[in-house]
Amino acid sequence: MTIQINYKTNSSNKVLSNLVLFTDEKFNTNEFKKHISNSEFLYISDLLKNSDLKKDLLVFEINSKKKIFLVSIKKDIKTSDIENLGAKFHSYIDYDKKNDYVVNSDTVNSKIKNFIGYFIHGIRLKSYEFNIYKSKKNKKLATINVIGNKNKISPQDQLRFKALEEGTFFARDLVSEPGNILHPDEYAKRINSLRKFGLKINIYDEKKLKKLGMNALLGVGQGSIRGSYLVTMEWNGAKNNSKPLAFVGKGVCFDTGGISLKPAKFMEDMTYDMAGSATVVGLMKNLAIRKAKINVVGVVGLVENMPGGNAQRPGDIVKSYSGKTIEILNTDAEGRLVLADALTFTEKKIQT
Repeated sequence: MTIQINYKTNSSNKVLSNLVLFTDEKFNTNEFKKHISNSEFLYISDLLKNSDLKKDLLVFEINSKKKIFLVSIKKDIKTSDIENLGAKFHSYIDYDKKNDYVVNSDTVNSKIKNFIGYFIHGIRLKSYEFNIYKSKKNKKLATINVIGNKNKISPQDQLRFKALEEGTFFARDLVSEPGNILHPDEYAKRINSLRKFGLKINIYDEKKLKKLGMNALLGVGQGSIRGSYLVTMEWNGAKNNSKPLAFVGKGVCFDTGGISLKPAKFMEDMTYDMAGSATVVGLMKNLAIRKAKINVVGVVGLVENMPGGNAQRPGDIVKSYSGKTIEILNTDAEGRLVLADALTFTEKKIQT
């Protein structure tokens, strides 16, 4: 589903499309009276008498083609609450009817800067779908026109929200991919594609990892026909040479448990064992798109934990990158092995 956002200055009360208005937590009608017609105002005022005012979003059907949404703004509202309001509003969007929606920013009465930005951001985040493998793909589009002369979103803030959304969606795409598509080899390629945003990418394959002595990470992936990797992503946005802030993520693309095999029930969900690394990758894309003025590095270990003929066995002993030896009692404890080498590498090679 696609959300198209248009920013306009027109705040006429002759809005024919579905209309979103903001009010206080008591749904004070004076907040929105001048933004709708007199007949609509009387109709809504009458319905409010019997409405549940404890809710934060009320919907009034004016006719078959128009609805008016009243969104209440609490005094102690937080930015996360505003995003949740946007997400809640998204559940009312009817993509099939191809209706336009108008958000009146002039009705916002809040001290929070970028209130409308956070609201639209919540709508966009909720609109995410992963359907690339569906046989029938119906393109669904909803248009939201933001009108009003107040609470305008600057181009810089629009870029910030866009960067957050693209980074989040990239992470969600990675997590949603099945294991036969997003194995470590493919994952490394997708991370490498982020070079175009200005990230410095270094990919350490098995040959390089063996030379470094990352046997804890390599041991996890040795039962798979796929490669094992450590990938670093660097963003140098600060003008000084300050030490980078580091984020480290586990990227076990599929976790069978290895020789210590997991039960079959719910094993299909083990594609999610790389979600930590996807969060790091999405973050790095976000920072690069918005040209963040900070030095940051992301480090992810990419492996596949499989019970192959060369798989690591319970009782094996490996020497980690730190120089410490580790006895493997259960091969399903693979995450700490991957992170042990990744964290030590980050500390020694990057955070020094």
